[in-house]
Amino acid sequence: MANERLRGAIVESGLKLEQVAERLGVSPKTVDRWISEPNRKPYKRFQYALASMLQREVSYLWADERTAAEVSASSDSEVIRLYAHRSVVPQDAWAKLYAGATDHFDVLVYSGFWLTEDPRFHRLVREKAADNVPVRFMLGNPNSPAVAVRGDDEGIGSAMAAKIRNALLNYAPLFPLPGVEFRLHSTTLYNSIYRADNELLANGHVYGVGAYLAPVIHLQRVPGGELFDTYAESLERVWESALPIKTPIDYEGAPT
Repeated sequence: MANERLRGAIVESGLKLEQVAERLGVSPKTVDRWISEPNRKPYKRFQYALASMLQREVSYLWADERTAAEVSASSDSEVIRLYAHRSVVPQDAWAKLYAGATDHFDVLVYSGFWLTEDPRFHRLVREKAADNVPVRFMLGNPNSPAVAVRGDDEGIGSAMAAKIRNALLNYAPLFPLPGVEFRLHSTTLYNSIYRADNELLANGHVYGVGAYLAPVIHLQRVPGGELFDTYAESLERVWESALPIKTPIDYEGAPT
């Protein structure tokens, strides 16, 4: 039986088989076999890449795969959910997280470029700024050794610094908003941290792969818990040591 979910997702994406194959670095015939031959399943890395490209969960495209690694938690647990990869986190997870922010709206990343292209996220920042919620962005200093090392670790080299520069330009309309602050850090990040009040998403950094293939843990602060505060305190240390900037190009000539 053909994989109609995969076929349908490709059709809905507007991509042709040849385009999908080119992006994955395989032949169109291989992609066609993944669809038409039930016993032909892509290697894990191709499953994750396809899911990300088609904006579907791996477990949706291949029903027998439980790759989301979701762990439901009781209300008194710090861990709400664990995802094997950022690419399988529901698309609206970040919007839902930040929609509830009243006291803390923090983004700690190297570039977080994918988030800069989400109109819903930009709208949320504007809404929260209008409601006097402090919004703090911490991006990597594109001139810093830490960013160069992370680029090498991911196998993209200087493209990492370029992604940060592009992210800052995408955020340009947000710089003048009251209560929205941008800083550049030169630290070694082991996680990207997205915090809204007493919840956060921590996206691990894994050597050799991009963050979209690394695990994400969704945490909440609970009495007596330690996990949430470990990440939140780390975020504060980065903020304190980071360089404030007023425009998207203030990194030029900035100390590293």
